[in-house]
Amino acid sequence: MRRRDLLKSALPSALATMLPAAAYAEPKAVPTQASDRAFWLRQLELVVYPLLTALNHRRLKATMPVEAASGQLESRYHTTYLEAFARTLCGISPWLELPAEYGNEGNSRAMYVFLAQESLAAILDPKSPDYIDFGADRQNMVDAAFLALAILRAPQVLNAKLDASVRKQLADAFRATRKFEPPMNNWLLFAAGIEVGLRALGEDWDRKRVDFALRQHAAWYVGDGMYGDGPHFHFDYYNSFVIQPFLLAILDAVGDEDPAWKAMISAVAKRAGRYAHIQERLIAPDGSYPATGRSITYRCGAFHHLADAALRHALPADISPEQVRCALAAVIRRTLTPPDTFDSKGWLRIGLAGHQPALGETYISTGSLYLCATAFLPLGLPAEDRFWAGADAPWSSQQLWSGVDLHADHAIDG
Repeated sequence: MRRRDLLKSALPSALATMLPAAAYAEPKAVPTQASDRAFWLRQLELVVYPLLTALNHRRLKATMPVEAASGQLESRYHTTYLEAFARTLCGISPWLELPAEYGNEGNSRAMYVFLAQESLAAILDPKSPDYIDFGADRQNMVDAAFLALAILRAPQVLNAKLDASVRKQLADAFRATRKFEPPMNNWLLFAAGIEVGLRALGEDWDRKRVDFALRQHAAWYVGDGMYGDGPHFHFDYYNSFVIQPFLLAILDAVGDEDPAWKAMISAVAKRAGRYAHIQERLIAPDGSYPATGRSITYRCGAFHHLADAALRHALPADISPEQVRCALAAVIRRTLTPPDTFDSKGWLRIGLAGHQPALGETYISTGSLYLCATAFLPLGLPAEDRFWAGADAPWSSQQLWSGVDLHADHAIDG
């Protein structure tokens, strides 16, 4: 019997023991270094378990509740399921990609690899009740791109090790989004990310869409490590939600394909380092942060970029991995453990700290909220990495507000 068949036969009993009935209880406190990774894994499973198990049984559309702004519910049904799945996979993919190992975490990860692969098949199979037509709505361009980012982050388990039929269906799904023209803002990076995803799958790809996105964002750079979202700057978290992680991933994948793209790499990396510095300083001593701008209901996903910098070992020299671990743990706790964050069956609800539906813009629905999974990217670092193994360390705002004589912060030029 193939390993896949063995996993499938063992699935019901294994899943029954992965999360206890009390799994949705609020943690008592931010854990210390010795238990940080366990805390992160537990919180990650609270977010992704209902989604991936529903998809494994091909019952996502039948069981996931959909919350949306008044008057938007019907339109969100066309997009919310792909949002939930693609954003989840984007966040957990580096963890899934870690080498196989024995022990509780290794066994859990093997099960989630299986669930992720089966879930991908579920949304791509036209005969599945959870099938998603990527060409049915322009919003699907966004989440096709997050799915592409996931396969770039997990090139083995979400690409090379997929069944050939699933890889073909995924490529067809990506191509189905080409009929949509992205607006002149961060969506250009979604179009580019999809093309880079096609390239990763061994398919023909459109270099022009990639080139246009890279050149436009170079033109939209406004200084001090930040880009405008289009020709205007917005004081929100879209540099973290989308812009900087996609720029880095695209240039990682295809930067050497064109001399002009290669020339961008050092500037993009320098700006990314500065923005990681800004993000770390935004985290208050208690793990809160300024609730400004659009899409604040993505919760800890506001720190997608900082988490990505930690995963890449690309943090600024004066910010330690340990302090970022502690800062992100505090953010995760502030945004994912308040009462009413999840409904009684474990599905995320609209809000920043609990259930706050008025925070949801017209494009926000239940599936959108799963971008919070991107805060968990450092789980893709092994447990022995300094990020996890180092002693607890206070982050910048904790140091400053306790009287530590920390160096002054400065902008960068260029």
